This record gives sequence, C-alpha cells and structure tokens, in this order.
Amino acid sequence: MTLSKHRLCPAVIPIVLGLVAPILPLGLGVSAVRAAEPNLAGMAHYGNGAAGLSQDQVTSISQFSDVRPTDWAYQALSNLVDRYGCVAGYPGGTFEGHRSLSRYEAAALLNACLDRVSEVTDELRRLMQEFSQELAVIRGRVDGLEAKVGELEASQFSTTTKLDGMAVFVLGANAFGGSAHDLVNQARQNEGGTSFNYDLELNFDTSFSGKDLLRTVLRSGNFADSAFGNGGLNELEVAFQQNCGTVADCGNVVAIDKIFYQFPIGSQWTATVGGRVGQEDMLAVSPSAYPDDTILDVFTYNGAPAAYNHNLGPGGGLWWKSKAWSVSANYVAAVGDVGNPNLGGIGNANSQGTGTVQLAYARENWALAGLYSYVQQNTELPGTTPLAAGDWASTGPGHLNAFALSGYWQPQSSGWFPSISAGWGYNAYDYGQDVPTGSLKDSQSWYVGLQWLKAFSEVNSMGLAFGQPVFATGLSGGQTPNDGNYAFELWYKIQATDHIAVTPAIFYLSRPEGQFTPSGQSFDNLGALVKTTFKF
Repeated sequence: MTLSKHRLCPAVIPIVLGLVAPILPLGLGVSAVRAAEPNLAGMAHYGNGAAGLSQDQVTSISQFSDVRPTDWAYQALSNLVDRYGCVAGYPGGTFEGHRSLSRYEAAALLNACLDRVSEVTDELRRLMQEFSQELAVIRGRVDGLEAKVGELEASQFSTTTKLDGMAVFVLGANAFGGSAHDLVNQARQNEGGTSFNYDLELNFDTSFSGKDLLRTVLRSGNFADSAFGNGGLNELEVAFQQNCGTVADCGNVVAIDKIFYQFPIGSQWTATVGGRVGQEDMLAVSPSAYPDDTILDVFTYNGAPAAYNHNLGPGGGLWWKSKAWSVSANYVAAVGDVGNPNLGGIGNANSQGTGTVQLAYARENWALAGLYSYVQQNTELPGTTPLAAGDWASTGPGHLNAFALSGYWQPQSSGWFPSISAGWGYNAYDYGQDVPTGSLKDSQSWYVGLQWLKAFSEVNSMGLAFGQPVFATGLSGGQTPNDGNYAFELWYKIQATDHIAVTPAIFYLSRPEGQFTPSGQSFDNLGALVKTTFKF
C-alpha cells in the first residue's frame, strides 16, 4: 500500500509530525533531510511493520529501554503505540529517538500508521452500517426534540417568570350546641348550612439576576357567605384559614393579593419592599413545622396571632441571616396607600401599621424565635375572641405591644414520633390616655401543633393542634375577665397524586364568644369539612 492511497487522518498528522520534525539535527532544516541518504534497513524495518507486527514491533511504550516519561515526545510516541500499534523498535529494544530520520523512513512510518487508521475507519464504517436503523431513529428523535424546544421557546410564557398555583375546594358544615339557646339559634340561622367553596391562588415568581425575586400573587374565592364566612366564626377569624379580610377572598373576583420585590445585599442581607406585602414575607425564619394549610386560621400564627398578625399593605423590611442566627425588621401599613393622613398613609397615627423585630436561631431540625410587634390601633387582629379584639382601637391614639416566643422540633426521620411546634403570645394595650374601668389591659394566646409525616402510608400525613386564640387576661381597674376559649383541630391528608391531596378534618371551638357568652351558659361549635387541594 502506497502513501498516495490514504487520506491523511487529522488525528495522526500532528502526532507523526511531532515525532518527525523535532528529531532533525540541531541547526538543519528540511533541506538537510532531503539530502540525507536513505536508511534501507530502517525502510525495510518499517515496511515490514506496515504489513504486520515484526519481531521488533512494540505493544507498549515501556518496551523501549531508551524512552523515558521525561522525554519531550513521550506522550506523542505513547499515543502512536497505544492507539495505532504502528511503531517498531530497533534490535535490542531501543527506539533511538535522537537518531536522524530520512524522508524514506518517515514515509514508511507514516504509511504503516495510515494502514492501521484505515483498518479503524473500515471498522467504524461497518458498525455504522450495522446500526444504521438505530442511528436513524436517534437522529429522528433529536430532530423532534429540537423542534419541540423551538416551539416551547417561541410560545413560552416568560424567560424570567415561573407560574405555580393552588386551587382548594372545601365542602363542610358546622354544628352548634350549648345552653345559650339564643346564640345557638342565631349561629344555626347564619351559618348552619352545608356549603361548597373554593379558593384560588396564582403565584408569579420573577427573577432578573437569579438571586432576586419579584412575587405577584393573584387570589380569588367565595367564602364570604359560606358556612365559614361572615358569621360568628369569621368575626373570630379562627374558623377556616381563608377569610374575607383579604379582598381576593370575596365576591368571586380575581385581585392582587400580594406584590413585592426581594433582593440580596451582599451575602447575608436581604431587603424586601412592596406595594402589598405581608409581615410574614419579610421574616427570615418561620418558627413552625406545623403546615401552613391548617384548618383553623388561628394555628397559622405561631401561637401569637397579635404579634404575628400577617398585616398586609405597603411596606418594607430587612433581614440579616448567618448559618444559624437571624435578625429581621420590617414595617407594614395596612392603609399606607391612602393619601389622606386622617384616613391612612405611612408613618402616622392612622396608618394601621405594624413594626416588627424578630431574633431567631435555627438549626437543621429545630428553631426558636422571639418577636416583638408594635401594633397601631385600628389594625386588624386575627385569631381573637370578641373581647380581645375589643373596642381598644377606637379609644384615642394608642398601640399594642405584642410579644411572641415560638419554636419547633422535628425528628431526623419520619416515624411514630411527630414534629412538635409550639408558641405563646402576650399583648399589652396602651391607649395613650386614661380609659374607663373595665377596658382591655392585656391578653395572651398559645398553641401546640403536632404533625406525623408518613402517617399509615409513605405519602400521607396527619396533624393535630390545640390551644387558645387571643383571649383577655386583664382589664383596667383590676377586674378579671372570663374570656377563655379553646380551639382544636384534627386532620388527615391523603396524597392522591403528586398534585392532588384530599384532607378530611374536624375542628372544635369550646367557647367562641368568650366572655360575651351569657353568664352561667355555654356555647360551642363543632365543624367538619373535606378539603381538596390541587397544586400546579
């Protein structure tokens, strides 16, 4: 086989030239090679190697006694031996790399290597022909994927925004009992029927740098006139977690529930600002392992509904977070979008504002947090008895000092032992002036929440929570209120699919009217519902 019959392989050219060019005698050019006499023995030697392995043909570079790893051409020579097996040595097991190479010897060496490359090429051609059908199928699939990717890119919603949502169906009813017959009859008339309602939430998360977040939340629902709507339970705001306090929960309309922008400042600071942002959106740590989608609203506030009041409106906040410690500070004005200072605005006596500071310590499976909130009068307080909500908001300028201590612990692995979440809140009312005897002075609240993951199944879960919504514990003038009310819920979440869950639940309120229950009489509420949650 002659050299002209071969197409020079790109993989071989640099290797061969790397061996050929540098071994020219120092100071000699190409003309010196042309003038060199042919080495007939070397030509015969490499010629034999072209036809097959001669007795001096090597299969490993280690067979050359005069080639060392420190030699500058070691790797190139190793590639020729290992990949193509077209290098032979001289008698005695030497390569004689410093010896001058004639053009005839170079041609014989190149010819031998090209013979082996030809063999490899023929083998690849045979394999390609043998698997031609499979390669055609793969090529078709790749073309199809490219077409689909192109279609998705052309029709995608946004390159920077992700949409996820949740739709909740609730079918349920209440039963009322006790010796306070007027209260019982009134409750049955207002909310004694069975109702089927929905709540829809759409979250649009946009990021411009990969580290920031612009969140827009749309909400809609129809709980306003439901069994869990504007009756006594909603006035307490301890019934179902969705209530008409959020615009989007009323009247079957879609409205902006939240819109805020969150961005990092350095490696440990995060800032949040929004035209409609919640207090809870600006806290570095939520000190609870009990799920957010509880049955009773009161159990979503870490045992302190006045301090963790989820005030919603224009606001901003900043938090610092290290590996375990965090400090958060934020401010929300519920009517901060109003220009009339007598009705609202930011930073005045009518802002219905909440200023919050939280100090938290969180590890992998437990956390503890202390929180203080300065709550202005007229600010809506969730999860309270009627007396604890009281008329303090209209008794001159003043505020509420709300304190909370909350935490949780959860086992390293799911089992019979549940995660435990607990919290306690204390609230002191400051009216800024003398108030009539019997006015609300202080109140408290607490809760304990237990959750079992993999309850009777690898995918299902179960939860139980009990405690007291905010209830009055002291009145001005030294009077002692009788305002206690206990709340309880039990639920079992059946994960039907990855995106659908069905949760039957029961709940109980021992004394929802608190001190407003007629003396010597009782009034309680037992409810049951089935909640179906669709996540997408």
